[in-house]
Amino acid sequence: MVKVDGHVHTPFCPHGSRDSFEMYVERAISLNYSAITFTEHAPLPDGFRDTTPDQDSGMDHSRLEEYFDALDNLKKKYKDKVIIRSGLEVDYIEGFEKETEEFLSIYGPRMDDSILSVHFLQHRGKWDCLDFSPDVFESMIGYYGSVDAVYAQYYETVLKSIRSNLGVHKPKRIGHITLVKKFQQLFPASHSFSGDISTILRETAGKGLALDYNGAGFVKEYCGESYPPLDIVKEARALGIKTVYGSDAHTANGLDQGRKWMDI
Repeated sequence: MVKVDGHVHTPFCPHGSRDSFEMYVERAISLNYSAITFTEHAPLPDGFRDTTPDQDSGMDHSRLEEYFDALDNLKKKYKDKVIIRSGLEVDYIEGFEKETEEFLSIYGPRMDDSILSVHFLQHRGKWDCLDFSPDVFESMIGYYGSVDAVYAQYYETVLKSIRSNLGVHKPKRIGHITLVKKFQQLFPASHSFSGDISTILRETAGKGLALDYNGAGFVKEYCGESYPPLDIVKEARALGIKTVYGSDAHTANGLDQGRKWMDI
């Protein structure tokens, strides 16, 4: 079986670990991976203010060249052992499409692979990182009016990310499309939002995009399933959508997380 991890973080992650690139790669080799993509959180768009307490959701813009240069060196070092791909996890933030396209026009040529994800939602001028903590999610429920309203806004924003025109270097894979369920055991929605998800999948298929099949949800205390879960993965595959396993690891030991429970 060919093993690939398409969603791995790095020591350049401001909210991650200090594990070196080599630690990640050696761990991947020990697990018999044939390829890994490093997808560090890209800097947030110019003009957008990170609302997390430490403002550490994305990489510092000044470190991008260093990041890509480090990956180029890593590719040479391990060229006979494992395929290493350079990438970023890019945040889709509604209203900042132009800034994101401009960023991708500069750094897209240095990427072999990338992911487009939704973490931030906007409600009446207030932005929240919906997966930051249970407390933040609970506060969102308060001013959105219900859990369902937060879910609806999230899926609507994911759909907009798929439809967005971000130029020729727009990421070809959509990240963890059910991330809104990270705290579902604390704040369950009243229904499955299957219609919204089916629309997202049809649009994904129509655009020729792939999906991040993310194992991190299994190790999150209040989630207990992959992003997305297997029933949605099966629906996606029936539409011809490629799904790519991602550990979403922020430590070297996090590689392979969730995989044993997933249909890879």
